[in-house]
Amino acid sequence: MGIPVDALVQQNKDLLAALETTLGYRFTDLRLLQKAVVHPSYAFEQAQAGNDNQVLEFIGDAVLDLVIGHLLCRRYPNMREGELTRFRSSLVNEGHLAEMARFLDLGRFLCLGKGEDASCGRNKSSILACAFEAVIGAIFEDSGYTTVADIVQRLFVEAIEQKKQDLLLSDAKSRLQEVLQDRHNEAPVYRLDGEDGPSHRKQFSVSVLFRDEVLGSGTAGSKKEAEQRAAAAALLPWEKKEQR
Repeated sequence: MGIPVDALVQQNKDLLAALETTLGYRFTDLRLLQKAVVHPSYAFEQAQAGNDNQVLEFIGDAVLDLVIGHLLCRRYPNMREGELTRFRSSLVNEGHLAEMARFLDLGRFLCLGKGEDASCGRNKSSILACAFEAVIGAIFEDSGYTTVADIVQRLFVEAIEQKKQDLLLSDAKSRLQEVLQDRHNEAPVYRLDGEDGPSHRKQFSVSVLFRDEVLGSGTAGSKKEAEQRAAAAALLPWEKKEQR
């Protein structure tokens, strides 16, 4: 038989204490944190099937969806449902959760099977994202919603601001069309104003018009991005009104 969870806690108490410090949270039941960093490959090798992080990962996935969704609704009460859904997805997808795990240096705390460890499992996005969800699930199980919501907000606050800017730019054309369709039942028109620079580094200038009035302009290295920037500029007056 392999090493049970209680024995792992004793064996890894210094590492677990370091992870608690990184998280800014002390566990009442340290076994939860230990299980959160046990990958199924390690549990299999130790003949401890079920004593891994998969259930906590499942819980953490649901907790993150709820906490991030609730947080976004409070911070951006005028944002539409579709925008909120895309915003939340950008924060809880595998790639971003793996980034969060790397920020916490979560890889060094993982218990991995020999094969996974040898194949750089400590830096695999899929493993890191799952472990991050499991840690969030462990905190929820240990202390409940209020505590985990405070920790998630602290960990995600910078990312929320950055992702908001990325989302607003990437989705500006569709949002502008929604606004104009809702208010006037008409769509905007995009006009290419000019192209500058050599062929390998062209800059495109685009304006967006509605009923022959220029609403905004943008310049970028592709027509598509220039249109997005023009749409984002056109949306600024509406967004400022909504924030008041």
